[in-house]
Amino acid sequence: MSVRMAVLSDVHGNLPALEAVLSDVRKADVNLIVFGGDLASGPMPAETIDLVRSMPNARFVRGNADRGVVAAYDGTPKPEWPGPYADWCATRISRAQRDFLNSFAPTVEVEEVEGVGRVLVCHGSPRSDLDVIWSGTPTDRLRWFLTGLDVDLVVCGHTHIQFDRVVGDTRIVNAGSVGMPSGKHGAFWAQIGPGVQLKRTGYDRVEAAARLRKLDVLEVDEFVRENVLRVPTLSEAVEFIKAAEAKQSASADTQPRVTS
Repeated sequence: MSVRMAVLSDVHGNLPALEAVLSDVRKADVNLIVFGGDLASGPMPAETIDLVRSMPNARFVRGNADRGVVAAYDGTPKPEWPGPYADWCATRISRAQRDFLNSFAPTVEVEEVEGVGRVLVCHGSPRSDLDVIWSGTPTDRLRWFLTGLDVDLVVCGHTHIQFDRVVGDTRIVNAGSVGMPSGKHGAFWAQIGPGVQLKRTGYDRVEAAARLRKLDVLEVDEFVRENVLRVPTLSEAVEFIKAAEAKQSASADTQPRVTS
């Protein structure tokens, strides 16, 4: 069977943005949806989980924020970056929804995508959901992240900004963020097969803000102000990414490792 897939990453509980993207995905000729991590940590965590977990053609990658919400629910130590409002989100989900988040895989590999070949979907990098990869990552560091892989394409997320690069025989793209974009308004995703298309879906942000604010909680109001009505500028996002990358580079292991 020929596979054509959509990759949706970093939804962050922004249900209106996800619904808009899924409307476009339904119009595209895809038969697999891979969620690339950080699904629920945001204004509508339970509702977002309920929408996607019944999808028969979906697979799920675990992101740092997914781990953050699970840890907050369990009362165990959270990752360095637990995602927005992890503690609050943990109070909004059920045990079954927590278990669903905890079932996500570190990576998802698809053997043969039409016109592309073997595809691996990760969150940060193939080795860790906390790794930072962006358009300015040094080529040698990218080679390190790709060490030992036998794939044609890697699709990542985490940094919320789309890019498209080639390192040796491997292409690496960032699908962008559905729910917390940087630099430009919209909901971003990727369509893979027969080629690679980085996509943007527009949605009514004013209507979405009004819908989210009906929840009437402080955490949601902040999310609406900073990630729906306004989004971080590209320069703000790049400054944050550079700082995170520098911190990781200074403390990185000398050899690649794969985390689970």
